[in-house]
Parts: sequence; C-alpha cells; structure tokens
Amino acid sequence: MRDTLPLLDQILFPPIRRSRPDTLQINVGYRCNQTCVHCHVDASPYRTEEMSPELADLALEFLKQQKIATLDITGGAPELNPQFRPLVSGARTLGVRVIDRCNLTILEQPDQADLAAFLASEQVEVTASMPCYLEDNVDRQRGSGVFATSIRALQRLNALGYGHDGSGLVLNLVYNPQEASLPPPQAALEADYRRVLGERYGVAFNRLFALANMPIKRFGAMLAIKGQFDRYLGVLRDAHVAANLDHVMCRNLISVDWQGIIYDCDFNQMLDLPLTHGGRTRIHLADLLDRDLAGNPVRVAGHCYGCTAGQGSSCGGALAAAE
Repeated sequence: MRDTLPLLDQILFPPIRRSRPDTLQINVGYRCNQTCVHCHVDASPYRTEEMSPELADLALEFLKQQKIATLDITGGAPELNPQFRPLVSGARTLGVRVIDRCNLTILEQPDQADLAAFLASEQVEVTASMPCYLEDNVDRQRGSGVFATSIRALQRLNALGYGHDGSGLVLNLVYNPQEASLPPPQAALEADYRRVLGERYGVAFNRLFALANMPIKRFGAMLAIKGQFDRYLGVLRDAHVAANLDHVMCRNLISVDWQGIIYDCDFNQMLDLPLTHGGRTRIHLADLLDRDLAGNPVRVAGHCYGCTAGQGSSCGGALAAAE
C-alpha cells in the first residue's frame, strides 16, 4: 500500500493549539468483519492488533482522574475486542457518555447476538456507518449484502428504542462520499436519509453526520493509484474555511491507539504522527494521568484540510461554524 504521508507532510496547514480535553477516543484495535474501500484505518478481518485488559483499566482511570465527559470507542469493529464491554460498563459506572462507532453488520455476527441489547442496557450512543441510503451505493463501497444487513441492524436497534425521541437511546448515522469529492450539505442530506429510510424501511435515527474522506491509508492509496491524489487535495485546500479551525475536534479530543500511544486525532494515529508534549513524542496514556494538554500544539499536515473544507468535517459531522 502506498504511503501518502510524504505527500501530505509537504503541505502547510495553519497552526492549531489545544484546549482542555473533554473526549477520549480509543481505538481498541484494527480487526473488523468488513474491508471497506474508504477505510482510513485499513481495517479488515485479518488485522490482529487489540488493546490489553491493563490498558483498558488505565483508560478508565484516566477518565476518572481527568474528569473526561465522553469516551468514544472505535476500531476496526470495536465490539470485536474483548475489552469493549468492560470499557463500556466501566465508563458508564463513572457517569461518562459512551459512543460506539459501529458498522451495523457486526450486530449479525454469530458471537454478537446480544450486542444490541447490551448497548441499550448501558445507554451507549451508537454512531453507525451508513454511507448512503441506496443499496447499490452501499454495497459497492462496503461489500455485497451490507446494505440489507445494515437495514436489519437499524430496525433491530429501533425496536429497542434507539432513534426515537424520549428513549434516551441515541442513534446517529454517518455518511461519506462514494468518490473523491466533498460531502453535500449535511442538513439537506439528513432530510433525504430520513425520508428514504423511513418510507422504505421504517428506520428512525437522531442525526446524520456527513464526513469527508481522508486521503490516507486505503482511500489515500486508491487515490494515488488512480492519479487523483493531487486533485483531491486541491479540492480540500480550495474549500478551506478558516472559521472551521475554531471547531475542529483535535482541540478537545485525544486519540489513543491499542498500545496506549497518544495522538491528536484518529487520522494522525493512522499516519503514525503521535502527539508531542514537552519535547517528547510517543507519549503513553499513563504519562498524561496528571498532565494538562491545554495550549499544546497539534501536529498538522495536508490531510487536515479534510476537516476544514466546506461545511467542515469531524467525528460529530459538519462543524457548527459552517452549518
């Protein structure tokens, strides 16, 4: 796979400094039951990396000591990691909001029959990949039959109360473009999703997040092979909105990999650009139990334009400054 970091590292991006973290995003491992063409993690069923029980315990201690409000768990398919459920339950005991970055098809894996019920019992916020409301588009990007499986999973979550007002069970969907282009306006796209999924399948959800594809890992390599890498970077740079810099997720989120190394965001994690602090790199989560990162510079490169282009893009969808 072609490494896009040398290309991205040549591109200047405006400096960013951190505020105090309020979100801990943990990538518990890169194993997944799917292999999607747009995946910035390069996840697949063949990846073996996974977080240890000791590191999961450390993460819970970090949440407690630093009074972190949100735990955002991602992967791969994070539910495949043995530490996923202890992390969820431990964080919920602390009163921490928990987000599960779910690919939906995991709910139909034979060993995950009780997963949906577990998520509901812990009141986990499910943020689910659903790159389109049309079957052909989803199956082209994520594999044959994925759309039908995802619809069944959404209906199952709805039956438990997810996506319905007043249930306390939040279900958000995530859209990303099929091609090397910016996502359309989030609000209008959400209305289309709500109409089509509701009318055809009876599916309800709370919000749609529209995310730009990052030119890294599998998607970045695909762009390079097709000779589209420079054009896509040009699209992102030309659409840069300076006001979005005040709202990018790396200001108040820290990303932790399966080994406990700290990054400014999940994208930097995939590029192996660890957070630097006090002249040190490769900082471990254990080193931050009693440290304040406010004011720390964020490591930036050309891929960061993916978060500031147009309406802006983050783990929570379009940025407020551009909506």
